[in-house]
Amino acid sequence: MKKSRSTIIVRPTARVLLLDGADRILLMNGRLPGASGPGAWFTIGGGLEADETWLEAAAREIVEETGITAFELGPIVWAREGVLNIPHPVVFDERYMVARCDGCEPSREAWAAHESELIDDIRWWTIPDLAATSDPVFPPGLAHRLPPIAAGEYPAEPVVIPWG
Repeated sequence: MKKSRSTIIVRPTARVLLLDGADRILLMNGRLPGASGPGAWFTIGGGLEADETWLEAAAREIVEETGITAFELGPIVWAREGVLNIPHPVVFDERYMVARCDGCEPSREAWAAHESELIDDIRWWTIPDLAATSDPVFPPGLAHRLPPIAAGEYPAEPVVIPWG
């Protein structure tokens, strides 16, 4: 995490739209630290480490969070920024990139203790199942934004998508 001049922490975060050969997306379900109750579904990913690029962080997160090592990393397609209070305000500066793999059962072996505590589930979703769920999913609108990406229609520049 980096601190800006105003002492608000800015966290550059690589998010991954990890798709398999059937255009299913791998999502995790979990909660923020200190939160209770049911969680939300969200994409693979996490914060950039020192001197990491967005793509390097995405590749590392795929391996750490899924155990999948054979994948093809594509372009950054979306950007999003917003504040979460965890417990102090943190600005999440997110980039969403596409990755493709053959699809397999994800592994939790490399999860850190806090990830095991906060993550309840990880599974593949079809786009119709994602569109039909009443569960909270992040980023909002994922089900309707995903079909062109799954079809290989990538924007020339990352599209800014809303935080909420």
